[in-house]
Amino acid sequence: MSMSATFRRILSLLFPYKSRLLLVLVAMSITAATEPAVAAMMKLLLDKGFSEVRSFSLWLVPLFVVGIFVIRGLSTFTTTYLMSAISGRLISTLRQQMFRRLLDVPLDFYRDNSTGKIINAMMLEVNQVLDLIRSVMIVVIRDSLTVIGLLSFLFWLNWKLTLVIIVLGPVIAFVVRITAKRLKQLIIQNQTLNAELTQTIEETTRAQQVIKIFGGQQYEAKRFEQRSERLRGFMLRVASTSATTEPITQFINSLSVSVIIMIALAQAGDGNMTVGGFASFITAMLMTLTPLKHLAAVNGPLQRGLAAGSTVFGIIDSAPERETGVVLHERASGKLDFEHVSFSYPNQKQAALSDISLSIAPGETIALVGMSGGGKTTLVNLVPEFFVPTGGRILLDGQPISDIALASLRAQMAMVSQHVVLFDDTVAANIAYGDPNPNRQKIEEAARAAHLADVIVNLPEAYETLIGDNGMRLSGGQRQRLAIARAIYKNAPILILDEATSALDTESERAVQMALDTLMKSRTTLVIAHRLSTIEHANRIVVLQEGRITEIGSHAELLAANGVYAHLYHLQFADNS
Repeated sequence: MSMSATFRRILSLLFPYKSRLLLVLVAMSITAATEPAVAAMMKLLLDKGFSEVRSFSLWLVPLFVVGIFVIRGLSTFTTTYLMSAISGRLISTLRQQMFRRLLDVPLDFYRDNSTGKIINAMMLEVNQVLDLIRSVMIVVIRDSLTVIGLLSFLFWLNWKLTLVIIVLGPVIAFVVRITAKRLKQLIIQNQTLNAELTQTIEETTRAQQVIKIFGGQQYEAKRFEQRSERLRGFMLRVASTSATTEPITQFINSLSVSVIIMIALAQAGDGNMTVGGFASFITAMLMTLTPLKHLAAVNGPLQRGLAAGSTVFGIIDSAPERETGVVLHERASGKLDFEHVSFSYPNQKQAALSDISLSIAPGETIALVGMSGGGKTTLVNLVPEFFVPTGGRILLDGQPISDIALASLRAQMAMVSQHVVLFDDTVAANIAYGDPNPNRQKIEEAARAAHLADVIVNLPEAYETLIGDNGMRLSGGQRQRLAIARAIYKNAPILILDEATSALDTESERAVQMALDTLMKSRTTLVIAHRLSTIEHANRIVVLQEGRITEIGSHAELLAANGVYAHLYHLQFADNS
């Protein structure tokens, strides 16, 4: 998205607040009008106040001065308050739109965008858009109005001297334009470095156990220091480029002041300039320096805001998962058919799956085995359409899953992964996750089925105990059983188990395996297992090698065939013995 398109889109966000913005414009106009009023007061005081015959009462002076600054204070407060209220609503809206889109994007999005980049966009870059709306727009509008008001007064006071100031305007604009191009490049690079630094912090926080056990403290400290120093260097370059505008502008202004003083002295000699007129002109001219300085300095935050806006809108505009398909109003029987299914990951030469054809009857348990990288996890991820097949199709109860609404499709499935994901919430909320109306009886039944009830009773607040970030207040086996309880609670007709007992000790595994055996009855179940002893009772075992099915059969049949499965089984049995 181009910077101009980004700017237009940011402006479009303000349209719903047009009535408030009109009040802001009125308040800014009042603030701008107080500037030439002060300069005009100087002329009146010097020309009329110090003469032998004064044309106004002395009491009017404090009333006028205090009145101007009271009006200015009220208008400034109104501007700041209203813009803060508007920008606060906008930042909340943008974050909500970003977060909602993050919930709807396909998994490919997270492969291409790091966690650090996403967090950086939602927390830092949204604030930079806010700064553009709140600060930059106030400066551009209010200070532009102030400059226009002061220049109008200067024209009325002495048009010849004012021409000197106007001639220098294009010079300042040229300087701003040159620095803008450089700032744009630096700010985009600065965003990337910010995202890398955020990613380092996120990884270090998440991987504390690995860092400590492998002694990675020095490595991580050095990595953080390098990225931090690179970011510091870029921030310095951004600041120096942005600050270059100010001294050049000040030099041009000082030049104009010296030229104006020379001309004014010449006019005074001809009797065309009074002391009050000169003082008023110099006062008004010097008062233009502050808003001009603000306008020159606005380039930096403007470019930062536009670059940040491009990133923010890029996330909001990311393509969501498909929203088409029929809604299933009944519980599926669980029949799955894979018809010549293939899948390739982007930028990978070798296909992850090739020509997979498999028919699974309702209630059948299918175990997927094979060496790592064989395609087992990829295959089960195609069933809830986390990934879309690049060839062939998958059918649920005879209907292509691509024709079924994703919410309906996934409502028919429960999953327990080897990488347990829990939420920083209560035990009960984690078990009933996704249910808008949790049933306490079902929660407790699911906990008992997962052999977790005795553990929960001994927690400080039982089912209302907060389990911490990803369940860090529970042991590994307890976290795994909580994930299994969540799958039991959902009671879906299709169950996907990806090493569901991997984090359990022998005793817990036996108990949970019994619960899973009960759970799998009358459900279509896809089981990925590396410990082959846990899948001996599966209806069929599918052996995958390099993305292809090489063997299918029961445990006994595959052992008798003495093929790949038998080799893996005997190898694992020998390792365990």
